Amino acid sequence: MTLIDPRTRYPRPPFEVQPQEFPGVSARMKPEPDYGDESYQGSNRLSGLVALITGGDSGIGRAVAVAYAKEGADIALSYLEAEQQDAQDIAQSVEKAGRRCLLLPGDIREKSHCEHLVSQTVEAFGGLDILVNNAAFQHPRENFLDIEDEEWRRHFDTNIHAMFYITKAALPHLKPGASIINTSSVNTRTPMPILIPYSMTKAAIANFTVGLAGSLVEKGIRVNAVLPGPIWTPFIATGMPPEQHKDFGSQAPMGRPGQPAELAGAYVYLADPNNSYTTGALLPVHGGMPQL
Repeated sequence: MTLIDPRTRYPRPPFEVQPQEFPGVSARMKPEPDYGDESYQGSNRLSGLVALITGGDSGIGRAVAVAYAKEGADIALSYLEAEQQDAQDIAQSVEKAGRRCLLLPGDIREKSHCEHLVSQTVEAFGGLDILVNNAAFQHPRENFLDIEDEEWRRHFDTNIHAMFYITKAALPHLKPGASIINTSSVNTRTPMPILIPYSMTKAAIANFTVGLAGSLVEKGIRVNAVLPGPIWTPFIATGMPPEQHKDFGSQAPMGRPGQPAELAGAYVYLADPNNSYTTGALLPVHGGMPQL
């Protein structure tokens, strides 16, 4: 193992302005994010387990899928139909790691689809051990009065209500030792004025995580969350103002945005059955950004 300087391991700003329409495509980003296909090394920490990951086609979810597969888990991926190409790419990465990958396109704002995700995963793989609630919607607004009602509802329908529906559907299938891992954000503690609805949902996810952890501890099911800082994903191209693309990540003491592959280890740690005393944790991965 060779030490690597974390300040210079990955690209630093300035970056090109690169707007895309939501949900965004990885291949159109410059530079493309690192999802761990080459950089992540597994050690069978999740051997034989089954994971359902929402928003698993790109961004953080894709890196988690790659890492979980390299750790020995079979993967079910939830994603929007517009992201089919990204989903097929990640399926190849999972299968290259010797694991099975189930692709489940659809909109998680629909309760019936949330229930479908769980039932199809259980039917295909015979069970469910790890649920990663990662999918999210984000749209910036400089002026609070410009936030449209439908846009407000979409934040909560995607980021909060879907998580509730999927978790509720998954619980009857989760055995003692299973894990639920939610993606929150450092915006939970330091909300950005241009991302008020998004930041509110991420704060709710953190609260949901801690509350549910206390509720499920008697069942032996662990619930935790990761709080990412500025991470280089298609979310940047679709959910941040174009004028902020150039210097994205420069606000972190590390001087650059994180790459999805750099978060994967946090999700592996929280899913690993050996870390059985970790529940109700909110784990920040943010390049040294100060938190309140």
